[in-house]
Amino acid sequence: MKINVGIFFGGKSVEHEISIISALQAVSNLNQEKYNPIPIYITKQNELYTGECMLDIAEYKDIPNLLIKSHKITIFNDAGEVLLRRIDNKKLFKQKKVVIDVAFPIVHGLNVEDGSLQGFLRMLDIPFVGSDVLSSSVAMNKYVSKLQLKAHDIPVLDCFWLIANDYFANGQKKLAEIQEKFNFPLIVKPIDLGSSVGISKAKNEIELQKALDLAFRFSHQVIIEPAIVNLKEINCAVLGDDKAIIVSECEEPVTAGEMLDYEAKYMSAQTKKCASSTSQGMASLKRRIPADIPSEMKEKIQKLAQEAFKILDCHGVVRIDFIIDTGTNEVYLNELNSIPGSLAFYLFEPIGMKYETLLDELIKMALRRKRIREEILYSFETNVLSMQKTFGAK
Repeated sequence: MKINVGIFFGGKSVEHEISIISALQAVSNLNQEKYNPIPIYITKQNELYTGECMLDIAEYKDIPNLLIKSHKITIFNDAGEVLLRRIDNKKLFKQKKVVIDVAFPIVHGLNVEDGSLQGFLRMLDIPFVGSDVLSSSVAMNKYVSKLQLKAHDIPVLDCFWLIANDYFANGQKKLAEIQEKFNFPLIVKPIDLGSSVGISKAKNEIELQKALDLAFRFSHQVIIEPAIVNLKEINCAVLGDDKAIIVSECEEPVTAGEMLDYEAKYMSAQTKKCASSTSQGMASLKRRIPADIPSEMKEKIQKLAQEAFKILDCHGVVRIDFIIDTGTNEVYLNELNSIPGSLAFYLFEPIGMKYETLLDELIKMALRRKRIREEILYSFETNVLSMQKTFGAK
């Protein structure tokens, strides 16, 4: 019997569309003799829909019409089974009852990748692919992850943490504090977004003000870092759990400008068919694989990636982005992506792992974690309230 895999994608995120691409790309590479993929689309209003038409990316050109052709659903746990049910109680996929055996979140960004969806799945008590609630949240928060990594001697750039209320109440004071701590140029980042959304570079105070205004449009907290002038970006992915860890090949993204921004990542993608899509998401980005770095540097980055994966208690596949200051040859861990675009499959192919195999391993890890969690005691059978004849009485 096939395993029903609920593919969760979309969500209230600025990376909503990228999630759609990544999810449908994964479905097209899933071994469908072993797994039955069930698309579960999360709208930007956090409503849930399913339907076979949702497996065709061309349908997303007109989302209102797509939703009309789909089924609005709810998800609930019924005596240990996680079920999908149409809001109107009609049958789904010609079946009265549709059970989800394992959830596969392929979501990017705030409100979904940051532990929110993972917490929902944990409440349903369903095995799910990827990092758990806390590690997902920490990986998304650029400031908190820096603190955690720095405490374990992982090299990260120093930063200035700034809250919107403080900045808009004491703007000039905060600008002065930033410039006292760092020299220009600077990089300003929303604290909890991915895909380079809201990130910009500032070469002077005027540009810094503009960069802060932009970043605060996407988050109520930002970080400011010194910009590395002679910069080389290197990415590496890690696949693993408590049992074993595999480190991917290293890549070097090729940028047309000073930064690898959202447009460079997605809007200038090379056209190549993937499922019924005309975009490969992160897989279509121009890059050098393997990265053009010495073997000693490659080994150092792979070791740091593996250590960071363990420190944050990550699970599944995580892409870890590094920057090299080519002037000093120093390496810094830049950020972790707990659900990377395209699930970083293109970084594992060079070491002999096909995308289908990667997906299979991720699902196996999710089911294994569920079995391990079942061995842990979470509650007592004793009902304390049953011992009280008049609980709360004087």
